[in-house]
Amino acid sequence: MTSLPILLSTCALLAATAATPVLAQDAADQTVDASAAPAAPASDFTITGSAGIWSQYRFRGISQSDNKPVVQGAFTVTHASGFYVSTWGSSASANDAVNLGGTEIDVYGGYSHSFAKSGVTVDAGLYGYIYPGSQRAVGISENYFEVYGDVSKTLGPVTAKAGVNFAPNQSYFKDFRTATRHNSYVYGELGLALPNSPVSLHSHVGHTGGGFDYAGTDYVDYTVGATYKYKALAFDLSVTGTNISKSDTRPFDLALDTSDFHRAAKTVLVGSVSASF
Repeated sequence: MTSLPILLSTCALLAATAATPVLAQDAADQTVDASAAPAAPASDFTITGSAGIWSQYRFRGISQSDNKPVVQGAFTVTHASGFYVSTWGSSASANDAVNLGGTEIDVYGGYSHSFAKSGVTVDAGLYGYIYPGSQRAVGISENYFEVYGDVSKTLGPVTAKAGVNFAPNQSYFKDFRTATRHNSYVYGELGLALPNSPVSLHSHVGHTGGGFDYAGTDYVDYTVGATYKYKALAFDLSVTGTNISKSDTRPFDLALDTSDFHRAAKTVLVGSVSASF
């Protein structure tokens, strides 16, 4: 009779021993599950920006800052789908040729898509130019908008781009009584990233025709320059100007007894230091 309790005790001990690893594994699993936090999903939005100082602000070859230094900055929000919105701003001076009222703020948005196999990127959208002080400066709001589109292609270190900005009929052209109630800006760009170097070269040529003619004529603007990048900083030197001659602007300068129209359009060297994030 004494063997039955011993047998029962032995069976209980064996059962407990066999169950111990399972219980330990369950406890370990529970510990791992409790400590492992789920990974945060990647955001569909990307935020980028930049800020810098330029020796002067040139827009399509024409000085917008009376040939004086300016501060500029930009901020862009891009969605994974390819849609984006952005704002850009610059300080600006005033002269007889161009009077922006001291500040320019641009707001624009569009859609961009890259085709990986071909290396082609297409981009299109709506661009608004806002001049908060222009109403006070010249008595008429200089705000206007453009529809834009461009195509670019990268082939090794070389990038080529062609685009057009079109300003349709709007209050700007009526208020300033321009000869043409719309404007087209067509341009091409070519860039080269020097292999194994922080230096890149860039060039741009564009044609303005329509309501934004300068000194009463359509014109060509151009830029050729080099950029040196160091971490988040970019140092740039560019030659920029137009094909507008002194004789083209002379009637306007004589009427206002100034040389501002010629100064704003002549070829100059522009330097800048900017940072991106």
